[in-house]
Amino acid sequence: MAARRFLRSFQFAAQGIGTALKREQNIRFHVTAAVVVVLAGFLTGLSYMEWLIVILLIGGMIGLEMVNSAIERVVDLATSELHPLAKQAKDMAAGAVLVFAAASAIIGLLIFLPKWL
Repeated sequence: MAARRFLRSFQFAAQGIGTALKREQNIRFHVTAAVVVVLAGFLTGLSYMEWLIVILLIGGMIGLEMVNSAIERVVDLATSELHPLAKQAKDMAAGAVLVFAAASAIIGLLIFLPKWL
């Protein structure tokens, strides 16, 4: 019984990823960017450590974008009013995504630019 519940949790997680890919434009953008970065990584010949960093950044970016989308849905479910706290929650979640995206872009440049120049 515990094994079945454990396996079902993966099914629910997969459904969440599918929903995000189907309904969230920003996640599709990040997945497309990840494919480009992975291709560039293969063509550039990244080291093992560089691949670890790139994979962590890709996973973190997509995961954080999914958390942002989940927060937006929960806030929308909690209130249909334009409430200042609801706006702040959504804006802060979006800000977290922006901060991570900017840091990821800088790290990506630090990894790739020296190899290309």
